[in-house]
Amino acid sequence: MSRSRVYQWCTWFGEGRTSLGDEPKSGRPKTSTNEENTTRVYELIRCDRKMKIREIALKLEIPKSTVHEIVHDTFGYRKVSARWVPRMLTEDHKLQRVEISQSKQ
Repeated sequence: MSRSRVYQWCTWFGEGRTSLGDEPKSGRPKTSTNEENTTRVYELIRCDRKMKIREIALKLEIPKSTVHEIVHDTFGYRKVSARWVPRMLTEDHKLQRVEISQSKQ
């Protein structure tokens, strides 16, 4: 840590600051990644797992970066054989696969 940063922290704590976390910042709030858009993206993927991020963004009229964040970070999906699949299978997914494989026998 630089000397100037140490002086800055000493000044802040001398003025009564008690938190180590960042102060709230002004600026434009994050609005595209909300519950409504997340639900809409999920419904589109459920209807057509081969849909591309660009196509979803055009259909919902939201930025591609937002769709990418929702699909990859929120849902944990990735493309496998041109389809969106969960990165990690949940217990429900595992049980469904077992039931499907046993019913085909």
